[in-house]
Amino acid sequence: MGNCAIILAGGEGKRMKSDKPKTLSEVLGKPMLMWVISALKNAGIDDICVVKGFKKECIEEFLSTLDFEIESVFQVERLGTGHAVMMAKDFLKSHSGNVVILNGDAPFMSSDTIKKSLAQHTDNGCAATVISAKVVDPTGYGRIVRDENGQLKAIVEQKDADEETLRINEVNSGGFWFDCELLLSVLDRIKSDNNAKEYYLPDAIKLLLSDGRKVGAYTAECSDTILGANDPAQLEELNEIAKARGYSC
Repeated sequence: MGNCAIILAGGEGKRMKSDKPKTLSEVLGKPMLMWVISALKNAGIDDICVVKGFKKECIEEFLSTLDFEIESVFQVERLGTGHAVMMAKDFLKSHSGNVVILNGDAPFMSSDTIKKSLAQHTDNGCAATVISAKVVDPTGYGRIVRDENGQLKAIVEQKDADEETLRINEVNSGGFWFDCELLLSVLDRIKSDNNAKEYYLPDAIKLLLSDGRKVGAYTAECSDTILGANDPAQLEELNEIAKARGYSC
C-alpha cells in the first residue's frame, strides 16, 4: 500500500510571457516542476504522475531527461484542478494508499511539509488533509475555516467569503493528501456548476465532508509553501526568496 503523487502541470501561464508551460519556468536555474519532483522524491514518494496540458511535448521532453521514470497524462481541455485529477483516474485506480496532489508551480513545497502532513493525515485516519499556511496577506486565497474544536469545516474561496471569513489568515496552499479509494468515490461527483464552468478539486473536500468522512488541515511551518508565480515579476521574486533563504532544488 504505497503512497503516490499527482502533480498538476497543465497550465499555460499566459502572463509569464513565455512560450513554454508555466511549470517549466525556472527558479535558480531549475524548472519549478523539478523543485516539486525533488521534494516528493526526498519525502520518499517515487510513484509520480504529472498532468500535462499546454505544450505537452515540452513537459514530455523535460521528463525524458530525468534518470528515473515518471508517468504522465494529458489534459486536453483545461477545465480546472478537479478535471486535471480526473485525467489521472487510471493512475489512482492502480493505488490503494494515499495520494498527495500538488501544483507544479509551487517550488517551495518542501519534503518536510509533505512528510509531516502525511503523518498527520494517517495518524488521524483522515479521508483527506489540506496543506495550509498562515500568511500576512491572505487576499486571493481560499480560507481554511475550522470549527470550535479546530477541525476543518470548509474551504471558502475569496469570492464566496463573508467579512468574518475574509479575516482568516490561514489559507489553502493547493496541496492535498487523499485516500486514493475515497478520492475516487467522489471524483466523478464534482460538478462544474460555477461561473467558470470548471471542476475544482476543493469540491472533493466538500463531498467527503458531506459523506461524513473525516477531513483535516495541516498547517505548514513556513508560509513560503503557498508561493507561486503568475508573471515575470513574481518569478523574479521567487528567485530572490530562494537566494535569500538558501533554498535549493
